[in-house]
Amino acid sequence: MQRMTALFSAALLATGLMTATAHAQQDQEPAQDPMATQQAAPAQDFSDDQLQQFADASQEIAVISQEYTQRLQEAEDESAQQEVRTEANDRMIEVVEDSGLDVDTFNAIGQSIQQDPEMMQRVQEMASQS
Repeated sequence: MQRMTALFSAALLATGLMTATAHAQQDQEPAQDPMATQQAAPAQDFSDDQLQQFADASQEIAVISQEYTQRLQEAEDESAQQEVRTEANDRMIEVVEDSGLDVDTFNAIGQSIQQDPEMMQRVQEMASQS
């Protein structure tokens, strides 16, 4: 369950990341980052290949997240919602693993880019070029 929550959080981050990339030139208002008030942990070093894999997987996960968010809203009860979450999680794990990353590395990159605006910019550039 913890793995699913972490990946689902990463998916939401990915959706936000890809939305920010798609609307970067249209939206001139600064985003309010709730993490900005917390002390940032030291950023890990990730290779350009890993960041590219993250960017590619994030784009696919953003699509999956949007699809399953719609299905989650349409679910009639808690049991149906849990089924949708499980199916979405399985698809997102598959995307991450197909990208060449493991889920823990994907999540670690996701956490790092939240704390490192420069790394976020690099990943956004990679995503926009793929």
